[in-house]
Amino acid sequence: MRYETVIGLEVHAQLSTRSKIFCGCSTTFGAEPNTQTCPICLGMPGVLPVLNKKAVEYAVRMALAVHCEINERSIFARKNYFYPDLPKGYQISQYEEPLAQKGWIEIYLKDGTKKRIRINRIHLEEDAGKSVHAEEYVSENESLIDFNRCGVPLIEIVSEPDIRSPEETRLYLAKLRQIVRWLSICDGNMEEGSLRCDANISLRREGTEKLGVKTELKNMNSFRSVERALTFEVKRQTDILEKGGKVLQETLLWDETNNIALPMRGKEEAHDYRYFPEPDLVPLIVKKEWKDEIQKSLPEMPDERKLRWVEKFGIPEYDASVLTEEKDVADYFEAVVDHVKDAKQASNWVMGEVLRILKEEKLPIDELKIRPSQLANIIKLVEEGKISRRAGKTVFNEVAHTGAEPEKVVEKLGLSQLSDSTRLEEIINRIIEKHPSEVQKFLKGKKSIISFFIGEVMKATNGKANPKVVNEILRKRLNNDRT
Repeated sequence: MRYETVIGLEVHAQLSTRSKIFCGCSTTFGAEPNTQTCPICLGMPGVLPVLNKKAVEYAVRMALAVHCEINERSIFARKNYFYPDLPKGYQISQYEEPLAQKGWIEIYLKDGTKKRIRINRIHLEEDAGKSVHAEEYVSENESLIDFNRCGVPLIEIVSEPDIRSPEETRLYLAKLRQIVRWLSICDGNMEEGSLRCDANISLRREGTEKLGVKTELKNMNSFRSVERALTFEVKRQTDILEKGGKVLQETLLWDETNNIALPMRGKEEAHDYRYFPEPDLVPLIVKKEWKDEIQKSLPEMPDERKLRWVEKFGIPEYDASVLTEEKDVADYFEAVVDHVKDAKQASNWVMGEVLRILKEEKLPIDELKIRPSQLANIIKLVEEGKISRRAGKTVFNEVAHTGAEPEKVVEKLGLSQLSDSTRLEEIINRIIEKHPSEVQKFLKGKKSIISFFIGEVMKATNGKANPKVVNEILRKRLNNDRT
């Protein structure tokens, strides 16, 4: 029997505000445990939360970017559950009346087709603390609690069950990460927990509409983990069903070390959390004027920018996709294109040299010393034949580390390319006279021998000869010998 995989995702993105969602405590990652807390985020008696306006703005930005309908009125609720890292005994979230609903994003599948994944809702909530088990400073039978994360602002992005494979899940997650980073509302760092994903997964017989019993997968901290965990769970559920068993509704914890999902607890339903409206917060009202103002402030989104580049600059879709992965890189590329004639050359240099050095030196692009105008100058020097492409890479590396002007680097390192045809003709004539047997091979039809002569010219000029000019002179000179 064949089964169809049905996956829905709950993605939590930590908003990049400087303070928490209901108090003024810092959200800085990596601070000493329990140093970024106050009576509000610790849930002390008698305190009152105050909503962070910037967190609401960031949530609205995301909702608009993924085509959601923004509800003018939304309310906060108390989600009740008891866990050591939740000091209040409840989490302030949104339930019945969320901030936004009915959105979508598109992903590109391997075969080049687009698939739309619907988004059920986006809502605001606060984060819980962190339980630390069995780490270097924690003994085997001990757990410690860090409350720094309590009250950090989150948006939860809940998809419809439109995803059909682990690969589609990875593509969807990558797209969400690209968008939150593009909007500068979240750094998207899964390893640090800034972007977290819980997956609901079930199987059903192909051709049927009724959903199967779902399980929930947690503790996946990378795209690779998500794909591997879901692949494991699809196989596990398939094996159970093919043996005539029943899948239990439960929450599973992914064990990255052993590549296995282990039962954590029974899967909760909404009623298990006993939601009720948060009495200490008034309804959140997002007026049309503010929503329109945020809409106008949104940048050109990556898919729109990619399409414009393909149409306007004529670069391949692949190049445009790579260059729009990160907004800073996209902005850098567009600034380079403003100074050069050939956009394809600009994309080659940015995808090659710029991305290489950023990866090797683990730099953000705003710390790269070579400005877009300087890279454009290097490209022009190569295109005009003043330096070779190989020399261009040398110049690039020097400018990227020193910030010096490309022309001065060329002069300092003596990298100017020899393009003077009179001078090159003299050198080529001497080389041809020294190698009469190779000339005869060319005249008898062995055209590939011309690479030998080019190599000899390069040796004679210490690699400074312009290969294009050398090739033209050589062919003209050798063909004259034929006549």
